[in-house]
Amino acid sequence: MNNIWGFSISGARVIDYDRNDHRPAEGLSAEVPSSRLCIGCGGCTATCTAGAMTDFNIRKLQMLVKRGENKEAREQLHRCMLCGKCLLVCPRGVDTRRMILALYRLTAQPSL
Repeated sequence: MNNIWGFSISGARVIDYDRNDHRPAEGLSAEVPSSRLCIGCGGCTATCTAGAMTDFNIRKLQMLVKRGENKEAREQLHRCMLCGKCLLVCPRGVDTRRMILALYRLTAQPSL
């Protein structure tokens, strides 16, 4: 919907939380228990080298997985450079590097 000010209002984004696949989130919680400690402070995102060059956002990635939006999470994963800066600044000790590696495996598309 365009208006005279030159911008449009986005349509509603509906998430069917109950129908989404939450197995990757459950697997992540079991495999990387520190992932449950995240308080969403944004330290990881603020120091992310990949985030400075792309639209990668580790907080967004984690939220996508928690919501069961695994296709979108898979699209974000390849942008991480695994540099470990986020791991160094996390005040809660979340093993973000291990979390990313586990998500690669947990969100992999099934073989055809």
